[in-house]
Amino acid sequence: MATAQLSTQILRPIPAACVSFRQVTTTGLPSTSPSPSTTIFKTRKEAITTNQKLKWARRLSLVDQSSPTKPTVDVEGLVSFLYDDLPHLFDDQGIDRTAYDEQVTFRDPITKHDTISGYLFNISLLKVLFRPLFQLHWVKQTGPYEITTRWTMGMKFMLLPWKPELAFTGTSVMGINPKNGKFCSHLDFWDSIENNDYFSLEGLWDVFRQLRIYKTPDLETPRYQILKRTANYEVRKYTPFIVVETDGDKLSGSTGFNTVAGYIFGKNSTMEKIPMTTPVFTQALDPELSEVSIQIVLPLEKDISR
Repeated sequence: MATAQLSTQILRPIPAACVSFRQVTTTGLPSTSPSPSTTIFKTRKEAITTNQKLKWARRLSLVDQSSPTKPTVDVEGLVSFLYDDLPHLFDDQGIDRTAYDEQVTFRDPITKHDTISGYLFNISLLKVLFRPLFQLHWVKQTGPYEITTRWTMGMKFMLLPWKPELAFTGTSVMGINPKNGKFCSHLDFWDSIENNDYFSLEGLWDVFRQLRIYKTPDLETPRYQILKRTANYEVRKYTPFIVVETDGDKLSGSTGFNTVAGYIFGKNSTMEKIPMTTPVFTQALDPELSEVSIQIVLPLEKDISR
């Protein structure tokens, strides 16, 4: 028996831009020591493109990100503030509206507001329709007047009889007004889509397809937190769990699976039948896929001392 823990990796988001329009090169990854006024980066989509192109990027944060001679805003203090304030986004306390400009710009792929009142109304609407659960992963400064956060938001749509559960992960890029130290823009980027501009049909489709009726086995599964959800995969952080494991002779064979399945069906030292769980882990041990490891998760409350 062994304890399994899936590894996780968090990728640094591409910082959003601020003020008017400028041309951005996409010929390289972020420099480890960028100059104060220039950042060179490559987007996820362009990273797999052979022909490198120049691309116009709209600067939406309302503040010039060029480094001032003398900083006038306590950005570190705002980072600490967001760590304390954002977890209250959807609870009864709510976020502190005094930290935002009255004309704050909010954008996500399918929603936009240009006042703090509109932004707070959107939060209230989500609370009624979706029962959201917001999890903040980290907050960091990404520009002289810019802070980026990474988050996960789970939601349950209450108006449909089957109450589908939705999950979104992404980053929020928040621009700071250098004149008063308040947030003047909040731009959301979802990991699950490529086109994050408003209005994104890709984003709307991502919402709709999570509303469909689907059935999953009513079986116990290890607890986990979604750190990143893309269109093709999820990065999850699991709490520790225990598995029964054996080796198989090939990836497509059933020899190894029958062995571990037999264990939970009663072929164990106590002849005890153990409830089925999900998932089943299969891992190839060699490049030819001729040797595999097969693991079945044991129930959380299973006493393995007997």
